[in-house]
Amino acid sequence: MAFDAVMFDFDGVLVDTEWAIYQSWHRLFREHGHDLPLEIYTRCIGSDFATWSPKTHLEDLTGRKGFDWHDLDARRQIEIMDELEGAGEMPGVAAFVGRLELRGIQRAVVSSSSHRWVDGWLGKLGLAPRFQTTVCRGDAPRIKPAPDLYLEAARRLDVEPARCLVIEDSLNGTHSAKDAGMSVWAVPNRVTDCLDFTPADRVFRSLEECVAEF
Repeated sequence: MAFDAVMFDFDGVLVDTEWAIYQSWHRLFREHGHDLPLEIYTRCIGSDFATWSPKTHLEDLTGRKGFDWHDLDARRQIEIMDELEGAGEMPGVAAFVGRLELRGIQRAVVSSSSHRWVDGWLGKLGLAPRFQTTVCRGDAPRIKPAPDLYLEAARRLDVEPARCLVIEDSLNGTHSAKDAGMSVWAVPNRVTDCLDFTPADRVFRSLEECVAEF
């Protein structure tokens, strides 16, 4: 069917941020003698630690409740930004967004991350002007996997949810969009490739594959 709007998740869809974030957690777990398989870690991808928390998981594994999470989070953030230095948009972003612009299809970024994180990246990469709106944590009562963020994006664009296509890389995001009444194309990345995206309408290997459908 034809769509009036296409909504993109941010982390792992527009920019490959998730691998660096996962690696920072994996290193911390290894420092304390434990592994952090992707199959477990992906429970929080697309949502937050209320869904599943690596902090609680590490505390449970080690039997230790005295971690200085303030300092550890600050250290991980430095590691993440160092690893992401010079990172660009994912392959296919420019072509996909350009195709949508030519067809007059509205575009939004919908993320459970903060505006500071998402808007910062969109501005840095020059992508901000190419989207009509950005909906992030705090713009709706609940984040993914609840449908609130996607419903807020549809409201802002003044489109019916059934006329919206969502591009997601996580199951939390997929469930969020489906519960909002939207179609979902899943584009797994190296963090979420282990997941079963049966709930999605279609699954693609990259955004470049999606372009051919428009």
